[in-house]
Amino acid sequence: MKTITCRAGCGACCIAPSLSSVIPGTMSGKPAGKRCAQLTEDNRCGVYGDPERPVVCGSYQATDEYCGETRDDALRLLLDLELMTRG
Repeated sequence: MKTITCRAGCGACCIAPSLSSVIPGTMSGKPAGKRCAQLTEDNRCGVYGDPERPVVCGSYQATDEYCGETRDDALRLLLDLELMTRG
């Protein structure tokens, strides 16, 4: 997978996947398709660089396969991945 530069203001990785980790402001993570409590109105991480930011969030890497050409691509691809990997 080729790593690419994250699209400013995209936020797809903060919306599409479910998170079971504690997120500042949310003790139970978040379901797939819902905005993270820390996602700002301009789709940026409100806890980026904060030690309370979940480790899993820092592990996301923007790639062509997961982000596509547009934000809409990224939302669709990541939601599809979420559905394929549900237990």
